[in-house]
Amino acid sequence: MSNSADASAPQAAGATISRRWLVDFSLLGAIWGSSFLFMRLGVTEFGALPTAAVRVAVAAAFLLPLLWLRGLAPQLVRHWKPVIVIGVLNSGIPFACFAFALLSITTGMSAILNATVPLFGALVARFWLKDRLAPLRMLGLAIGFGGVALLAWDQASFKPDASGIAPGWAVLACLLATLCYGVSANATKRYLSGLPALVTATGSQLGALLVLALPAAWWWPARMPGLQAWLSLLVLGVLCTGLAYILYFRLIEEAGPARALAVTFLVPVFAVFYGVVFLSEQVTSWMLLCGLVIVFGTALSTGLLKLPRRVR
Repeated sequence: MSNSADASAPQAAGATISRRWLVDFSLLGAIWGSSFLFMRLGVTEFGALPTAAVRVAVAAAFLLPLLWLRGLAPQLVRHWKPVIVIGVLNSGIPFACFAFALLSITTGMSAILNATVPLFGALVARFWLKDRLAPLRMLGLAIGFGGVALLAWDQASFKPDASGIAPGWAVLACLLATLCYGVSANATKRYLSGLPALVTATGSQLGALLVLALPAAWWWPARMPGLQAWLSLLVLGVLCTGLAYILYFRLIEEAGPARALAVTFLVPVFAVFYGVVFLSEQVTSWMLLCGLVIVFGTALSTGLLKLPRRVR
């Protein structure tokens, strides 16, 4: 009797962990998908740089007490230089780029472009860390970037629209952000391996804040933003940045980096849904088709999707 009970215990524990990572996976996709909505609601009144600065300031204020309570502050002090540099690449530049882009293009479009993060990560790893890519993964890179080119071509106009920003520049800003994410992920692997995730997350927000504070003060809106804009950035900082980081790192621990990375494919689904429901954004069949091409190519390039081998 005891043997059967002992045997069933690990199975029950495994099932619980499996269900928990699926819940975390879905919840993280929903949270990060909403970040584009909240950025859009804030950036129209704050502007791009102040939006990014307030976001990282709120996130840093949320994460610092957690870091202190867990006794990890000394580790942040010891590794402050690489943590801050990576923070600029991982948070400062991308947050500002996406905020700028959302002044011109839809939340759905920006979220679909955000799905190229693993694509750029694989490309940077290939040329910087000399990671070898199998032919199938190289094909995935080509397909993924082909999808980006098709999507960007639809927004290729560099003529300013009603927002005063050309959609072409907005698309390039999104791609610069995803490139920075790819570089920072590989830099973290190379220079911060073994450092607790909370240290990296908190240091990233502090590093981004140091870089964004002065430009944000210079371009601070002359008219004080309204309550909705402030609440949007508060939610963006606490929920979509601070809590999302904690959830993401727990997902890595429970399900592994490959499954955690795949959440990037779920984010556009929620972002497009939120944009349609709350912002009345239009979703074209071309956007959806290009998004599927990008996701398929990215899944191949990262090894998350493997085509069946031919049976001889």
